[in-house]
Amino acid sequence: KKLMHQAALIGGALADASSFGWEVPQPPPRHSWAKLVASVQMHVKSLSWGYRSALMSADVEYVNALARFEDAHTVVATDKEGVVRRLRATSFVIAVGGRPRYLDEVPGGRELVITSDDLFSLPQPPGKTLCIGGGYIALECAGFISGLGMEPHVLVRSRPLRGFDGQMAELLTKHMKDEHGVRFIRGATPSKIEQLEPAGGEGRGRLRVSWTLADGVGGSFEESDEYDTVLLAIGRDAQTANLGLECAGVRIDAASGKIVSDGEQTSAPHIHAIGDVLLGKPELTPVAIRAGRLLARRLCGAGDEAMDYAGVPTVVFTPLEYACVGVSEEEALSNLGERVEVFHS
Repeated sequence: KKLMHQAALIGGALADASSFGWEVPQPPPRHSWAKLVASVQMHVKSLSWGYRSALMSADVEYVNALARFEDAHTVVATDKEGVVRRLRATSFVIAVGGRPRYLDEVPGGRELVITSDDLFSLPQPPGKTLCIGGGYIALECAGFISGLGMEPHVLVRSRPLRGFDGQMAELLTKHMKDEHGVRFIRGATPSKIEQLEPAGGEGRGRLRVSWTLADGVGGSFEESDEYDTVLLAIGRDAQTANLGLECAGVRIDAASGKIVSDGEQTSAPHIHAIGDVLLGKPELTPVAIRAGRLLARRLCGAGDEAMDYAGVPTVVFTPLEYACVGVSEEEALSNLGERVEVFHS
């Protein structure tokens, strides 16, 4: 994601370069989506190999298999060849993360769409793209798609960047709309995705997306548009359903499927969890890395420091980048009322 954001920033810098004295070739250089995707995939593979290499250097056995708890201290691991192993341990750490959510209630909401995960390996440019979702992933994807010379629209059910400061969210979306031509479709609920042209060659085929909007007087009406790609960024589901956690005494939240914990400690004293699978914790990679390091030190008796999940800073990589830490203005006003002072610069 950050690599694609950087690619878009470089394109913007090239457009401005002549104003700063650089002699830019005319016509300006063209962008190759295929080269970008190849570079991104190579970077991801290098990271994976780095982790594998680090495990080998530390004499850690890597088991590539699907695991499920059989009892509180036994995991059954089945590899792609169907070979089954039973692994026993005194302590376990669960770090399964999540997978992108689909619109299964909407016709075409699974088979005709891609997710943000798919975008980074998409063999052809996404072209005119509808990003469904109002979170930071949807806005970041729309931002770099625009920066790479394509046309993104963002369909939002409520308001963009819900959970972030409302005023800052409006500044970001206004900048994306005014300076980058991103169209925001607000208060919309997708109702149908149809294939107009069959996919073939390097293309996915033309798609028509319909959505419902409130008319302001208690009713609703429908709109539609045509796209080359429909990208879902509506959240991720924790991958706990098939882990057999009930056999190990690990409590999960029924609504989200996430693990209920005190810090990283689950309801089973010998089982811990880190990352996006935890209920109510920031879904940020650096947070999971930090929590994992501190947990490892505690488990091996090398330290006693616990992860502090309060006041974690985060960055939204939209064209106008936004960093924040602490509570939003809305949260501060809700918690403290009139005792809040707000400064603008």
